[in-house]
Amino acid sequence: MTARTQSDAPTLPRKRWEVRAWPDNCADLARDTDVSELVAGLLKQRGIHDAEAARKFLKPTLADLLDPSDLPGCDDAAHRLAKALRQNEKIVIYGDYDVDGITASAILYHTLTLLGGEVATYVPHRIEEGYGLNGDAVRALADAGVDVIVTVDCGITATEQATIAANRGIDLIITDHHTPTQKGDSPLFPECCAIVHPQAGEGYANHDLCGAGVAFKLAWAVGRCVAGGSRVHPKLRDFLVDAVGLAALGTVADVVPLTGENRVLARHGLAGLKHSNLDGVKALIKVAGLDGQDVDAFDVGFKVGPRLNAAGRMGHARQAVDLLTTAPLHEAVDIAEFLAKQNTTRQATEREIVAAAIEQIESAGFATDDRRAIVVAGDDWHQGVVGIVASRLVERYCRPTVVLAGCEDGSLTGSARSIPGFDLAAALAHCTDHLQRHGGHAMAAGLTLDAANLDAFRDALTAHANDLLEPTDLVPRLRIDAEATLDQLTPALVKQLALLGPFGAGNSRPVFVFRNVLLAADPRPVGRNGDHLQLRVRSGQTPMKCIAFKMGPHATELRQGQRLDIAGVPSLNHWNGMTSVELEVRDITVR
Repeated sequence: MTARTQSDAPTLPRKRWEVRAWPDNCADLARDTDVSELVAGLLKQRGIHDAEAARKFLKPTLADLLDPSDLPGCDDAAHRLAKALRQNEKIVIYGDYDVDGITASAILYHTLTLLGGEVATYVPHRIEEGYGLNGDAVRALADAGVDVIVTVDCGITATEQATIAANRGIDLIITDHHTPTQKGDSPLFPECCAIVHPQAGEGYANHDLCGAGVAFKLAWAVGRCVAGGSRVHPKLRDFLVDAVGLAALGTVADVVPLTGENRVLARHGLAGLKHSNLDGVKALIKVAGLDGQDVDAFDVGFKVGPRLNAAGRMGHARQAVDLLTTAPLHEAVDIAEFLAKQNTTRQATEREIVAAAIEQIESAGFATDDRRAIVVAGDDWHQGVVGIVASRLVERYCRPTVVLAGCEDGSLTGSARSIPGFDLAAALAHCTDHLQRHGGHAMAAGLTLDAANLDAFRDALTAHANDLLEPTDLVPRLRIDAEATLDQLTPALVKQLALLGPFGAGNSRPVFVFRNVLLAADPRPVGRNGDHLQLRVRSGQTPMKCIAFKMGPHATELRQGQRLDIAGVPSLNHWNGMTSVELEVRDITVR
C-alpha cells in the first residue's frame, strides 16, 4: 500500500490485505435465520451453511458442551479424587501462574472444597521456581503429608517430577493442555495416576481446550462421580455456573480458538461474570471499572486478565490465587487493588524493556530481510514481562520473536511468540541441542538455555525461520471479510454482528473494506499524546466518524478531499441518549 505523502514524512502502516471470497446464495440462510445477508455471508465464511447450525452458532447453549467422560483421562482422575474425598486425603492443586492456571486452580479448589475435601493450592514463583511442576516442591508437599497432587495448566512434560511423586507415595494427576511429548493410546508416562489432556487420545473433539476448560470438565466429572449419577448435587451445580465464568477468563486470556466448545464457555461465561457469586470475581470486576457492566473478550484481554497476570509477572501469583479462592470480599478488594498497582508497574517495566529490545534489534541488524526470526536478551530484564515484550516486538517486526532474561545461575530464560504459519513448539524442538528445556504451543512458548549458547541458538532459530518463512510472511496480514458500504452500517446490523461473538482467536471480529470514501475533513490527532487519529469520512449521503488507533503520527499524510479505501470494524457509540455507528480503522489506502 502506498500513500501520496511528502518524502520526509512517515508512511502509513503497510499491511497485506487479504479479502476473503464472498460466498454465494446468502439470501436463503439470511431468511431462514432472520439475519441480514451480510451476516449470513459471514456465517458461511465460518463454515456454517444451514439454518440449524447457524442457530446453534448464534445462540449456543451449555447443553452444547462435550461430555466430560469423552475427555481423555477425565473419568480416571475423577474417580481418584472422589476416593480422596471419601478417605479424607490431603489434596494439593498445583497451578500455573498465569490467568489460565489461576482460574483452573480456583475451579478445582472450590469444587473439591464444596464436596468436603481437605484442599490446598500451590503456585510456583515464576522467577525462583520457574514454570511447571517443581521437584523440590513435590518433595516438600510429600513431607507435609500430601496424598494427591493435581496439576492444572502444567505438568505434561514433567516426567522427572512424576517419578519423584511416585517414589514419595504421592498419586499425581496431571491436567494440562500444552503440547504433549507423546500422543496415542500409550501412557505419556506411567508414574501418573491419571493424565487429563484433550490431545492425549484421539477421541476428544476439542483439542483446543485451555487449562481452565480442562479443570472445569474435571470438576463436573468429580461432581457426577460423588453424586453417583449423571447429575451433580445442587450446591455444586450452582457453583459450576460460576465456574463457567472462570473457565471463560482462562479461555479468552490464553488465546485459544473461540470455536466449538470454547465458544460456548466464552459466550456463557463472559455473560455471567457480572452476576458472579464469587467474592474474588466481584472484586476483580469492580476494581477493573466494570462493575454492573457486560464483560466481553476485550475487557478480559485488556482489563481483567492483565491484573490477574500482574501478580505472577511482578511478584508471586499466590495473591491472585487467594483472590479467587479463599479471600472474603473485603480482602478480595484489597488484593484486586494491589494487583491493579502491580499491573501499572508491569506496564512501565514493559515499556522500558521494549525500548531496550528495539535498540538492540536495530543496532545489531536482527530484523533485516535475511533474518526472519528475532532473539534478544538482557541480563537485567525482568523475567515476568518478557512474554508481553515478545508480543509487542512481533507486532512491530512481524517475525517469530524470543525475549530472554538473565538468571542468577548464568542461564537465560524467557518467552517466545510467533506469527501465523510458524510453529514455535516445533521450532524450539528443532533447536533443542542449544536449550536446557522448552515447551508450549505453536504461537507461544517458554525456554531456558545456557547463556554461552545464545549465539548458537539465535543462529539455529534464524536459519530454521529462513527455511520456512517467505518474505511475504513478514508483512503483517489483514484479513478482510467483505466489502461493504457505509450506508449498510446501521445500528441494527452492528447488533447482529455482535451475535457472532465473542471474538478472539479462531473467531476474529469481522473486518470490512469501504472503497472510495471521501475524507470530509483533515484528520485530528487525539489521545493523551496525539497517538490516535479521528477521521470523518463520507460516501454519498452517509457520513461516518472513525478512530484510527496508533496512527496519530501519520496525520500529515492525510488531508481533506482525499479518496480512501478504509478497512475497519464497526461499533456502536452511546452518548447523550443517542446511538450511532463508528468505525475503528485497521488500515488505510490513499487512492
